[in-house]
Formats: sequence, C-alpha cells, structure tokens
Amino acid sequence: MILYFSGTGNSEYVAKRISKMIQDEVMNLFDKCKEKDNAKVTSQRPWVIVVPTYAWRIPRIVHTWIRETKFTGNKNIYFVMTCGDSIGNAGKYLKRLCAEKNMNYYGCIKIIMPENYIALFTTPTKDKALQIIDQAESIIDHTALTIKKGMPLPQPTISFMDRIKSGIVNYLFYPVLVHAKKFYASDHCISCGQCVNVCPLNNIQLKKGKPVWGKHCTHCMACINRCPKEAIEYGKHSLGLPRYTCDKDV
Repeated sequence: MILYFSGTGNSEYVAKRISKMIQDEVMNLFDKCKEKDNAKVTSQRPWVIVVPTYAWRIPRIVHTWIRETKFTGNKNIYFVMTCGDSIGNAGKYLKRLCAEKNMNYYGCIKIIMPENYIALFTTPTKDKALQIIDQAESIIDHTALTIKKGMPLPQPTISFMDRIKSGIVNYLFYPVLVHAKKFYASDHCISCGQCVNVCPLNNIQLKKGKPVWGKHCTHCMACINRCPKEAIEYGKHSLGLPRYTCDKDV
C-alpha cells in the first residue's frame, strides 16, 4: 500500500505514478492527519510512504501519525521523499522509527520536485515546474521498479552537513520558523474557505469572512499555494511570487 502526505501535490503525483507502475492502492494521509485517525491499517504488500521533506526529515505530523498507528500485514517499508534539493540524513531517523515499529526499513530516496516552500524560497513558474517534474519522472519510475522487485532502495553517501541539517538544524527549525504568525489574507480574499479545508491541523478559521491562523502549523504551504485568488501572503517574502501546485496528470 502506498501512503502519501501532500500539501501542494508533489508527493501526491509521485505516489500515484508509483501506484500506476506497481499496481498498488494509494491512501491519502492528509485526511488521516486532519481527522487524527489512527485506526489500524493493513497491507499484504510492502508499505511505501511518500512525503515531502521538511527541514531534511519527514514532516513531524507524518512521523507522529506513523508512530501512533498500528501497521499490520507486511513488515517491509519504503520511504520516498520529495524535496527541492536534499533530504540530508533523513534515513537515520526513519530507520530508528522502523525499529520502534518492529518493521523492516527498506531505505529512503529523494525525488527532486518543484519548490513549494514559499515561506523561505522562490517558487517556480509553471513552465519551470513542468521541466523539473519531467526530469524527475525517470527517477520515480526507477524507484517504482526497485520497489516492485522487492529490493532495498540505494542509500546515498551521508556528509557531515547532512548530519547537521537533519539533526540540530531540524530541531531548531520547528520552534524558530514553523509558525503561522506571518500568514495573512489580502483584500483579494473572497471568503471561500478553501484554506480552512486544506489545513491538515485544522489551524485556520474564518472570522468575519477572513482566515485567521491559530498556533498550530506544520508549514505544508497548502493554504497559501491553493488559494484560488492568491489572496494569502507570508509576510513580505511571498509578495509577487508564483503560487505552486502540481497539476500535472499522472
């Protein structure tokens, strides 16, 4: 079974492409996390977890869901991580998580996809995004074939900086940067409530027709990138930047 978490569509695209190649079912973890649904999940085939990279590790919201959910059936588990550049030393922490779950860690691999982290980086134009996705497809397909054969994913060489990024930088990243304080809605807001619906932590409410963010945020960037009127901004950084969602058909 393929489980995916996706704020703007990158990991969803990768998960569904892998699903198409290996003929396995997919489950969207976004709704599971949103509803705090930790009901037992079962699969007779290996597990494939497809997630974005947050500060060189899997999102904490997904890490928590995996830890608190019982997996039955197959014991083998793969991790596929979409990113804009690097996944650092994420494998170290995934291996540890699998040991806690008494599951067999079959490796993790990075898939470079278009940047969606508009809070800190520059999002691509539509043409550039399509170019990046096209370049990723051969790696996605090779990953799918490896999974289909039941082989472990190839493991990269880990540098000193990879260890730093996934270690101390990750620990500092969440308390320092992962908050909703800089989100706000401009006068272009039409009170559609799309941002409320796509937030996996139920952190957004409409008050007097405008979205208001609470204290819980995972920086998935779903609200700002999926706003149909591009009415949500993140401080001054997002002003004028293109919003990114992966709209390419599998």
